Amino acid sequence: MELVVMSGGMDSTTLLYHVVREKASVREVKAVSFNYGQRHRKELHYATASCRKLGVQHRIVDMAFMATLLAGSALTSDSVAVPDGHYAEESMRATVVPNRNMIMLSVACGIAVAEGADHVWAGMHAGDHFIYPDCRPEFIEQLDYTVKIANKGFISDHFSIQVPFIHISKAEIADWGHRLEVPWEDTWSCYKGGKYHCGVCGTCTERREAFVNAGVDDPTHYSDLTRHF
Repeated sequence: MELVVMSGGMDSTTLLYHVVREKASVREVKAVSFNYGQRHRKELHYATASCRKLGVQHRIVDMAFMATLLAGSALTSDSVAVPDGHYAEESMRATVVPNRNMIMLSVACGIAVAEGADHVWAGMHAGDHFIYPDCRPEFIEQLDYTVKIANKGFISDHFSIQVPFIHISKAEIADWGHRLEVPWEDTWSCYKGGKYHCGVCGTCTERREAFVNAGVDDPTHYSDLTRHF
């Protein structure tokens, strides 16, 4: 069995389509999402919709307590404004949630061990490395090692954390998803959670740039298109 960590964004949705495509039966694939008390829940609705469309069993783990314990990020505290601009900008540090991926991947790996899964799949990519320490290759390598030690004798002999995008760009993911015929309208990236993607926050900026650089049509409705690439 394969377990995909699913946020509902471009990366994890492309990953889910990839894993489903690679498997002979969709019954071999499950997905897990996390309500960690994030600023809005729209991405979880999109994750649910994609899993339903593909026929993938999906669960949402309620970890909303994390917002109180890990306050101070723009993603968990309404008092911190969501910064606009590119991830290469210093202001994007405001979107870091301490230890978020360690916590969520640990839970996902626990589920995987309990259910006998061979792999946990996550959608980190090279563009995340600049600002998010827990999206870097060395973190995944160490976590993979630790999970195997922590569950020795109970974990699948084939177990590993799979991160096929970790050395590629967001534009390459857009191209990958395009070839998989991912319906981009079924994905949500915006940190602000309005009626439409805002077009200027970090994830919207990265999303728009990825489509442009990949030469892939972007069906997303953005409220603000003043920034050009």
